[in-house]
Amino acid sequence: MKILHTSDWHLGQSFMGKSREPEHRAFLEWLLQLIEYESVNAVIVAGDIFDTTTPPSYARSLYNEFIVQMHQAGCQLVILGGNHDSVSMLHESASLAQCLGTHVVGGVLQSPAEQVITLKNANTQVGAIVCAIPFIRARDVVESQAGQTGQEKQQALIKAMADHFDAVYREALDTRTQLQRNVPIIATGHLTTLASSKSESVRDIYVGTLESFPADHLPKADYIALGHIHKPMSVAGQAHVRYSGSPIHLSFDEVNHDKQVQLVSFNGELESTVESVTVPRFRQMRTVNGSLAEVTRELESLPASISETALDIWLEISIHTDDYLSGLHQQLENLIEGKPMEILRLRRKRSAKDAVLNTERKKSLKEFLPKDVFLQRLAEEPLEPEQKAKLLETFTKLVTEVEANVALDDSELHRARGAAAPKINSPEGA
Repeated sequence: MKILHTSDWHLGQSFMGKSREPEHRAFLEWLLQLIEYESVNAVIVAGDIFDTTTPPSYARSLYNEFIVQMHQAGCQLVILGGNHDSVSMLHESASLAQCLGTHVVGGVLQSPAEQVITLKNANTQVGAIVCAIPFIRARDVVESQAGQTGQEKQQALIKAMADHFDAVYREALDTRTQLQRNVPIIATGHLTTLASSKSESVRDIYVGTLESFPADHLPKADYIALGHIHKPMSVAGQAHVRYSGSPIHLSFDEVNHDKQVQLVSFNGELESTVESVTVPRFRQMRTVNGSLAEVTRELESLPASISETALDIWLEISIHTDDYLSGLHQQLENLIEGKPMEILRLRRKRSAKDAVLNTERKKSLKEFLPKDVFLQRLAEEPLEPEQKAKLLETFTKLVTEVEANVALDDSELHRARGAAAPKINSPEGA
């Protein structure tokens, strides 16, 4: 029995205003080729199929096309909802997808038994049992109690999630007993464990209540396919508990690690091997750091052309300088003119020395006028003098209007208080 574990596709992501459709389409084509080459029996996608609860139409089309292509390839598919996914949207086509060999569990279902899925091996016998556990929303498993402290809420949520994992796992054990075959049990999850780290594209999913779920509360399954963390890794040194990571780089701080899918092979029933397969980089993303001179040299050294099928390179540039650089963005654009690349983010970083000087000059906010705060913030922006002058003019006009309105309100309030005050008659003869 061979299972492919992947997650966090984030179909429909808009990255700094740019569509990821070409990369996602290339990934899915590559994935189908890998499935055929490796004779994969089933694919598990552990959450975050889409990037938002209202994905664009092309993202839905990619999703639907992949389900059809999996059916044509004779490969089973298990889709789990993540914190980015809409439960209702995934479930609205779940019955149709099931007719095509795809099982969809977008959210916690009414009965734990509904989240137990059997998968067939090449001999059309049950070759694995899946505890199909999606992203668990707090409202699905725990009721908030009045007067609970933050720590008590956290403990209640951890217990409720652990109970749900355990309930589904026990159902899977019962299913295995009924089969009278010692087939492997695979559990899924979409969460942050205590042993995982996040990138800037990963959103907190239990804000205010639970930052991470203890790994020792996961079920004792033969393999645990996790999603939510975009970097591939095993959890707490356990080779059978893994994050597959996202298949494409979803932020610039992810570009230094390879993307993977996990191939899990079960031989002799419960004996398993896990192979990490590197996903090709369908688009190059690069971060360029340094002084203006260093950045200039690196940009000039970048290739003037790439293969016809390759996508343009996306750049993030950080200039280390304390000086105001007029027309910086246009200057950098000129350096890459005609090259297959695009600058998506440009940042100016102050030196450590400048940061210390700023700290020494730090004052209480009460000591500044609104205009002083605005001028200091404006000075940090790499804008043309004309742009800064226009922004300052607009800011000054707004402050004047606000101050005039406040003065008017105070005057009206004063008159209203005077009218409402009781009249005191002076005593006779006073």
